Amino acid sequence: MSILVNKDTKIIVQGLTGKTGTFHTEQALEYYGTKMVAGVHPKKGGETWSSGVDSAASLPIYASVGEAREATGADASVIYVPPAGAGAAIIEAIEAEVPFIVCITEGIPVADMVKVKAKLEKSKSRLLGPNCPGILTPEECKIGIMPGSIFKKGSVGVVSRSGTLTYEAVFQTTNAGLGQTTAVGIGGDPVKGTEFIDVLEMFLADDETQSIIMIGEIGGSAEEDAAQFLKDEAKRGRSKPMAGFIAGRTAPPGRTMGHAGAVISGGKGGAEDKIAAMEAAGIKVSPSPAKLGETLLEVLKG
Repeated sequence: MSILVNKDTKIIVQGLTGKTGTFHTEQALEYYGTKMVAGVHPKKGGETWSSGVDSAASLPIYASVGEAREATGADASVIYVPPAGAGAAIIEAIEAEVPFIVCITEGIPVADMVKVKAKLEKSKSRLLGPNCPGILTPEECKIGIMPGSIFKKGSVGVVSRSGTLTYEAVFQTTNAGLGQTTAVGIGGDPVKGTEFIDVLEMFLADDETQSIIMIGEIGGSAEEDAAQFLKDEAKRGRSKPMAGFIAGRTAPPGRTMGHAGAVISGGKGGAEDKIAAMEAAGIKVSPSPAKLGETLLEVLKG
């Protein structure tokens, strides 16, 4: 699924000059030379950002996303802007027609994301996030905050609502000798850009992705929707071996679990319903995140 990001993806950074943007841009540049091409800051256009880790690494800073995209031909933007300005930063990237926007920021007001969603629906852009760890195609491209050291090029597509459990699934599939095609953290907010179905569609269409791990959590109906999508696709003859996990099985109703979207209400969004829906769609649900690799190997062995 390197159709989303690969070794040729050119990325601009919104919020590059801050501490978080600087740290993760340095990490990305070190990861197989991920093509970070420019930074954006409305008050620092014309300046140059220099890495504190690699003295040879520097990026031009532009005053707007539009200018940065025109100058570099960037295909993607990653956003490390604080919550109050992140919604506006996403909208600026949409208006600049950046094809792929990844927003890492946590705590963006829901009202801001509702405006973003409305703008997104009429646009040419795809948004991943917010409140997500990003996306990584092993040995090619890292956008976001995932630790590159645990990845290995391979055959498993990983999609997850939980950042930490994305890493767990990656670690497990690396240890099982399977490796990954791409790992995508869609984030846990109730209003976001990319859902499970969008990523599953890409994994099913990608020849390199031979099996899939999907990690959900309590709250909302995204996992049930994804399970229905997989059932429909299976009827059309499209399916791949899958393992999964649902986080928050023991959380009491009404309790949020880390993520704004992870709240059970009105009898919907409970772990047991999600597990049942996933199993009915042919996903083997792992009893624990630490057994995801083993569970997928069992599925592959039939």
